[in-house]
Amino acid sequence: MKPTLRRALSAVALAALPVVAFAPPASAVAVNYSCQATALGSTYPFTLSQPATVTAPASVASGGSLSVVVDPDPAILPSTVGTYTLKRVENLVFKVPIPANSTYVSGSLSGGSGVGTTSLSVTGGVATLTANGSVNGGATFELPTITLNLTAGSPGTIQTSLYGSGYSDPGLTATGVVHVVFVDVNVPAACYPNPNPVLTTTTVV
Repeated sequence: MKPTLRRALSAVALAALPVVAFAPPASAVAVNYSCQATALGSTYPFTLSQPATVTAPASVASGGSLSVVVDPDPAILPSTVGTYTLKRVENLVFKVPIPANSTYVSGSLSGGSGVGTTSLSVTGGVATLTANGSVNGGATFELPTITLNLTAGSPGTIQTSLYGSGYSDPGLTATGVVHVVFVDVNVPAACYPNPNPVLTTTTVV
Protein backbone atom coordinates (compact mmCIF):
# COMPACT_ATOMS: atom_id res chain seq x y z
CA MET A 1 0.00 0.00 0.00
CA LYS A 2 1.33 3.45 -0.87
CA PRO A 3 2.52 5.52 2.11
CA THR A 4 0.11 8.35 1.27
CA LEU A 5 -2.81 5.95 1.34
CA ARG A 6 -1.62 4.52 4.66
CA ARG A 7 -1.49 8.02 6.13
CA ALA A 8 -4.93 8.80 4.77
CA LEU A 9 -6.48 5.67 6.25
CA SER A 10 -4.80 6.28 9.60
CA ALA A 11 -6.10 9.85 9.60
CA VAL A 12 -9.63 8.86 8.64
CA ALA A 13 -9.63 6.47 11.57
CA LEU A 14 -9.29 9.49 13.85
CA ALA A 15 -12.15 11.23 12.04
CA ALA A 16 -14.25 8.08 12.34
CA LEU A 17 -14.40 8.39 16.12
CA PRO A 18 -16.23 11.59 17.03
CA VAL A 19 -18.17 10.01 19.86
CA VAL A 20 -15.97 11.45 22.60
CA ALA A 21 -14.93 14.58 20.74
CA PHE A 22 -16.56 16.78 23.37
CA ALA A 23 -15.80 20.47 23.69
CA PRO A 24 -13.63 20.77 26.81
CA PRO A 25 -15.55 22.55 29.59
CA ALA A 26 -13.63 23.40 32.76
CA SER A 27 -14.81 20.28 34.58
CA ALA A 28 -13.98 17.87 31.76
CA VAL A 29 -11.70 14.89 32.38
CA ALA A 30 -9.31 13.91 29.58
CA VAL A 31 -9.59 10.25 28.62
CA ASN A 32 -6.89 8.64 26.48
CA TYR A 33 -8.00 5.88 24.12
CA SER A 34 -5.85 3.27 22.42
CA CYS A 35 -7.38 2.66 19.01
CA GLN A 36 -6.98 0.39 16.03
CA ALA A 37 -8.47 0.85 12.57
CA THR A 38 -8.76 -1.80 9.87
CA ALA A 39 -8.76 -1.16 6.14
CA LEU A 40 -7.74 -3.05 3.01
CA GLY A 41 -6.41 -5.95 5.03
CA SER A 42 -4.15 -3.89 7.29
CA THR A 43 -4.47 -2.51 10.80
CA TYR A 44 -3.48 0.99 11.95
CA PRO A 45 -2.91 1.72 15.65
CA PHE A 46 -3.40 5.26 16.88
CA THR A 47 -4.33 7.15 20.02
CA LEU A 48 -7.19 9.47 20.79
CA SER A 49 -7.27 11.91 23.69
CA GLN A 50 -10.50 13.74 24.34
CA PRO A 51 -12.31 15.18 27.37
CA ALA A 52 -15.49 13.59 28.65
CA THR A 53 -17.88 15.32 31.04
CA VAL A 54 -19.42 12.94 33.56
CA THR A 55 -21.32 14.00 36.70
CA ALA A 56 -22.59 12.16 39.78
CA PRO A 57 -23.51 13.22 43.33
CA ALA A 58 -20.77 13.50 45.95
CA SER A 59 -22.63 11.29 48.40
CA VAL A 60 -25.74 9.13 48.73
CA ALA A 61 -27.29 6.99 51.44
CA SER A 62 -27.05 3.22 51.16
CA GLY A 63 -30.14 2.09 49.27
CA GLY A 64 -30.71 5.63 47.99
CA SER A 65 -31.13 6.84 44.44
CA LEU A 66 -28.47 8.55 42.34
CA SER A 67 -27.90 9.44 38.71
CA VAL A 68 -24.75 9.37 36.59
CA VAL A 69 -24.90 11.75 33.63
CA VAL A 70 -22.67 11.72 30.54
CA ASP A 71 -23.17 14.94 28.57
CA PRO A 72 -21.43 15.32 25.18
CA ASP A 73 -21.09 18.77 23.61
CA PRO A 74 -21.58 19.49 19.87
CA ALA A 75 -18.72 18.51 17.57
CA ILE A 76 -17.85 19.11 13.90
CA LEU A 77 -16.79 16.23 11.68
CA PRO A 78 -14.00 17.13 9.22
CA SER A 79 -14.92 17.09 5.53
CA THR A 80 -11.51 15.95 4.32
CA VAL A 81 -8.74 13.70 5.56
CA GLY A 82 -5.49 14.81 3.96
CA THR A 83 -6.35 15.07 0.27
CA TYR A 84 -9.21 12.58 0.54
CA THR A 85 -12.91 13.26 1.08
CA LEU A 86 -14.50 11.97 4.26
CA LYS A 87 -17.98 11.12 3.07
CA ARG A 88 -19.54 10.09 6.36
CA VAL A 89 -19.17 8.34 9.70
CA GLU A 90 -21.66 5.69 10.72
CA ASN A 91 -22.30 2.91 13.24
CA LEU A 92 -21.38 5.01 16.28
CA VAL A 93 -21.36 3.00 19.51
CA PHE A 94 -20.31 4.29 22.94
CA LYS A 95 -20.38 2.21 26.13
CA VAL A 96 -20.48 3.03 29.84
CA PRO A 97 -20.38 0.30 32.51
CA ILE A 98 -22.91 0.31 35.32
CA PRO A 99 -20.72 1.16 38.34
CA ALA A 100 -19.91 -1.49 40.92
CA ASN A 101 -21.80 -1.20 44.22
CA SER A 102 -24.86 0.09 42.40
CA THR A 103 -27.94 -1.43 40.79
CA TYR A 104 -29.28 -0.20 37.47
CA VAL A 105 -32.86 1.08 37.65
CA SER A 106 -33.45 2.93 34.39
CA GLY A 107 -31.72 4.97 31.74
CA SER A 108 -32.63 7.69 29.29
CA LEU A 109 -31.32 9.79 26.43
CA SER A 110 -32.05 13.47 25.95
CA GLY A 111 -31.10 16.05 23.35
CA GLY A 112 -28.66 15.30 20.60
CA SER A 113 -28.89 16.11 16.90
CA GLY A 114 -27.50 15.12 13.52
CA VAL A 115 -26.88 11.44 14.31
CA GLY A 116 -30.21 9.91 13.32
CA THR A 117 -32.14 7.64 15.62
CA THR A 118 -30.37 6.83 18.89
CA SER A 119 -31.05 4.13 21.43
CA LEU A 120 -29.79 3.10 24.86
CA SER A 121 -29.66 -0.52 25.96
CA VAL A 122 -28.29 -2.14 29.11
CA THR A 123 -27.07 -5.73 29.02
CA GLY A 124 -24.60 -7.52 31.25
CA GLY A 125 -23.94 -4.44 33.34
CA VAL A 126 -23.04 -2.25 30.35
CA ALA A 127 -25.03 0.70 28.96
CA THR A 128 -24.65 1.02 25.19
CA LEU A 129 -25.49 4.15 23.22
CA THR A 130 -26.05 3.40 19.53
CA ALA A 131 -26.51 6.04 16.84
CA ASN A 132 -28.24 4.45 13.86
CA GLY A 133 -27.79 7.37 11.48
CA SER A 134 -24.72 8.65 9.70
CA VAL A 135 -22.88 11.95 10.04
CA ASN A 136 -21.75 13.53 6.79
CA GLY A 137 -18.27 14.95 6.49
CA GLY A 138 -18.24 18.61 7.51
CA ALA A 139 -21.48 18.34 9.49
CA THR A 140 -22.14 19.45 13.06
CA PHE A 141 -23.64 16.85 15.36
CA GLU A 142 -24.33 16.22 19.02
CA LEU A 143 -24.79 12.89 20.74
CA PRO A 144 -27.56 12.75 23.30
CA THR A 145 -26.97 13.03 27.01
CA ILE A 146 -26.94 9.67 28.79
CA THR A 147 -28.58 9.50 32.22
CA LEU A 148 -28.23 6.33 34.28
CA ASN A 149 -30.52 6.08 37.29
CA LEU A 150 -29.08 3.80 39.95
CA THR A 151 -29.65 2.51 43.47
CA ALA A 152 -26.68 2.73 45.82
CA GLY A 153 -25.33 -0.45 47.39
CA SER A 154 -23.58 -0.90 50.72
CA PRO A 155 -21.55 1.83 52.47
CA GLY A 156 -18.34 2.56 50.57
CA THR A 157 -17.97 4.18 47.18
CA ILE A 158 -19.48 4.13 43.70
CA GLN A 159 -16.97 5.00 41.00
CA THR A 160 -17.75 5.82 37.38
CA SER A 161 -15.43 4.97 34.52
CA LEU A 162 -15.77 4.24 30.81
CA TYR A 163 -15.97 0.83 29.18
CA GLY A 164 -13.35 -1.15 27.28
CA SER A 165 -10.39 -3.40 27.98
CA GLY A 166 -8.88 -4.01 24.54
CA TYR A 167 -9.44 -3.94 20.79
CA SER A 168 -11.54 -7.10 21.05
CA ASP A 169 -13.60 -5.59 23.87
CA PRO A 170 -13.84 -1.91 22.89
CA GLY A 171 -15.87 0.83 24.49
CA LEU A 172 -15.93 3.10 21.45
CA THR A 173 -16.44 2.07 17.83
CA ALA A 174 -17.36 3.70 14.54
CA THR A 175 -16.91 3.27 10.79
CA GLY A 176 -15.57 6.02 8.57
CA VAL A 177 -16.26 6.03 4.83
CA VAL A 178 -13.51 7.79 2.87
CA HIS A 179 -13.30 8.25 -0.91
CA VAL A 180 -9.91 6.97 -2.05
CA VAL A 181 -9.05 7.27 -5.76
CA PHE A 182 -12.21 5.86 -7.42
CA VAL A 183 -13.76 3.90 -4.58
CA ASP A 184 -15.24 4.37 -1.12
CA VAL A 185 -13.27 2.59 1.60
CA ASN A 186 -14.83 1.56 4.92
CA VAL A 187 -12.52 2.12 7.87
CA PRO A 188 -13.92 0.46 11.02
CA ALA A 189 -12.13 1.43 14.22
CA ALA A 190 -12.23 0.19 17.81
CA CYS A 191 -10.94 1.95 20.92
CA TYR A 192 -10.62 1.34 24.64
CA PRO A 193 -9.62 3.77 27.43
CA ASN A 194 -5.95 3.34 28.30
CA PRO A 195 -5.57 4.09 31.13
CA ASN A 196 -9.18 3.98 32.28
CA PRO A 197 -9.47 6.72 34.92
CA VAL A 198 -12.11 7.07 37.61
CA LEU A 199 -14.33 9.92 36.41
CA THR A 200 -16.61 10.34 39.42
CA THR A 201 -16.64 9.03 42.99
CA THR A 202 -19.77 8.98 45.11
CA THR A 203 -19.48 8.15 48.80
CA VAL A 204 -22.16 5.76 50.04
CA VAL A 205 -23.01 6.38 53.69
